[in-house]
Amino acid sequence: MRVSAKSDYALRALIEITRRSTEDNPGVISAEELSRAQGIPHGFLQGILADLRRVGILSSQRGQSGGWRMAMDPAKISVADVMRAVDGPIVSISGSRPEAVNYNDRAVVLQRVWIAARDSLRDVLENTTLADLGSGKLPATVERRARDDDAWQARVPGS
Repeated sequence: MRVSAKSDYALRALIEITRRSTEDNPGVISAEELSRAQGIPHGFLQGILADLRRVGILSSQRGQSGGWRMAMDPAKISVADVMRAVDGPIVSISGSRPEAVNYNDRAVVLQRVWIAARDSLRDVLENTTLADLGSGKLPATVERRARDDDAWQARVPGS
């Protein structure tokens, strides 16, 4: 799985908005400010914010004190939701979902690998919310995986 710059930037922008938001202050922040705070190219960020508005994660406010704010409770938005909003399905094989791929009899086992991989990714990405990211406290299952020394080791083919 590769995480696109678009997904990474979307999540970083949403963490910034979430951290600045409270019930008393809905956290309107300009795209320029988000761009500076997270080091995200402004033009690219504008398109990402528009994508997030289209799916109802963000809302925008026009005018001099305008900007972007959460349109949904961050505790109800998963990392997977954000990634799907900006990039589409979490796992795809040549543009198709794993369950839609057709293989011959000798390679059909590969489809089960893709389905299992998607399930594993969902376990982390669907159970981690923007509220978790904003607070810096990950769910226990995610934290356990992240603390595993082996998870931090890069692998090369054949190792």
